[in-house]
Amino acid sequence: MKTAACTLCLLFGLTAAASQARAADFTVTTDSQANGRLTNAQYGASFGCHGNNLSPRVAWQNAPAGTKSFVVTIFDQDAPTGSGWWHWIVGDIPANVTELPTGAGSVKGNLPAGAKAIRNDAGQIEYLGVCPPAGETHHYRITVSALRVDKLDLPDGATPAMVGYLTHINSLGNATITAPGSR
Repeated sequence: MKTAACTLCLLFGLTAAASQARAADFTVTTDSQANGRLTNAQYGASFGCHGNNLSPRVAWQNAPAGTKSFVVTIFDQDAPTGSGWWHWIVGDIPANVTELPTGAGSVKGNLPAGAKAIRNDAGQIEYLGVCPPAGETHHYRITVSALRVDKLDLPDGATPAMVGYLTHINSLGNATITAPGSR
């Protein structure tokens, strides 16, 4: 009996370790940075900023086995709102897609077929360029979530919180990088 239990524990441990290794291989990158910071192209053209309001290129690789779709988000954890600021949310990205090119969220029709943009915290269904207050550095979290479902079945008025909840309960893993921005 002890041998069977030990064998079962060993198999469980190996399976868990293999799963963690696969999740650790899931990565996200962006080349829309200079010296590790977002470039002026990713900055907004409002709130005192004079950027191009161009969504960054976001690419990912080594998604967990069983991935059926992705969600990509850009979140400012330092926004002076008490709850951060969602700059970009795209759901229902098909599993065969591995990047959103520069500008994909800035011009209607540039997202992959089937992908759905969600209203950001400014109420826009597109990328909102970053614009930290003068003299402050903000940290913009770019996250790609791999999901076990083809679609989140998001209603047209879905909020970032709703997308976050549905992403969380359907997640196979996340890949995140943080890009600082200041002016």
